Amino acid sequence: MNIVVCVKYVPDATADRKFEADHTVDRVGVDGLLSELDEYAVEQALQIKEKRADEDVTVTALCVGPEGAVDAVRKALQMGADQGVHVVDDAIAGSDALATSLVLAEAVKKAGPADIVMCGMASTDGEMSVVPAMLAERLGLPQVTFAALVETQGDQVRARRDGDTATEVLGATMPVVLSVTDQSGEARYPSFKGIMAAKKKPLETYTLADLGVDAGQVGVSAAWSAVDSTTARPPRTAGEIVKDEDGSGAQALADFLAAKKFI
Repeated sequence: MNIVVCVKYVPDATADRKFEADHTVDRVGVDGLLSELDEYAVEQALQIKEKRADEDVTVTALCVGPEGAVDAVRKALQMGADQGVHVVDDAIAGSDALATSLVLAEAVKKAGPADIVMCGMASTDGEMSVVPAMLAERLGLPQVTFAALVETQGDQVRARRDGDTATEVLGATMPVVLSVTDQSGEARYPSFKGIMAAKKKPLETYTLADLGVDAGQVGVSAAWSAVDSTTARPPRTAGEIVKDEDGSGAQALADFLAAKKFI
C-alpha cells in the first residue's frame, strides 16, 4: 500500500509575517514550519501503516513550496514517514488553490500510484479547505473529507465525520483522497531516533518540468483570485486602567464596557 500525505510549509504564526510587493505572502523571508493541521494527516497515515504491520505500507510526504519548504518534509520524515518529495520551482510562487492542486496531482502521479492521498482539513495560513476536493477531481478519485476517525480494512476505507448537528459514517474503496480534522488524534512528536533516522531517508526534488506542468498554468499570473491591497496591523495602543480608589471601580468598569458596546 502506498500512502501519499500532502503537507504544507506555512509561515510561523508567532513570527513577523509580511507580504511581498505583489501582495502575496512572504514565504522566504520569514520562519516557516509544517502546518499543524497537516501533522494530523501525517499521524493518521502512520497509524494506518502501524495497524497494517503485516503489509508493505509506504508513507510518502509531499510538499510544494520554496526551498525552505523542505523542512516541512523533513518534519514528516522525523515523525515516521518513509520518504519525501519536494516540488520547488520559482514559477509556483503566488499560485492559488487551483494551481496548487494541479501541481500536487501531477506530483502524486509521478511519485507512484497511491492507494490513499491524505490531507489535512485546511492549512493554517490559507484556511480554504478546498485543495483535497480539487485534488480528488484532478486525480479522478473519490473523496472523503473532514474525517474525525479513519479505519481501513482491505481496500475499504471507513471514516466518521462529525458535524454540528449530526455524525456521518462514510465509506469508500481505494484509491481515495482523505482529509482529516484536528479531532482525528494528537500528532506524535519526533523522537531522537526518528530525527536521526530521517537523515537517511530518501527525499526527491521535482521541478515543474519534471512534472510536465507548464509554468503558465501556475503562479500569480494564472491565479483566479488576487489581493488588491494590504494594510499593516496598527500598533497596539496602551490600555485603559480602571482604578477603584473610592469604591466606584465597578461602575467605572461597567461604563467603559457599555461605551465600547461590550455589554
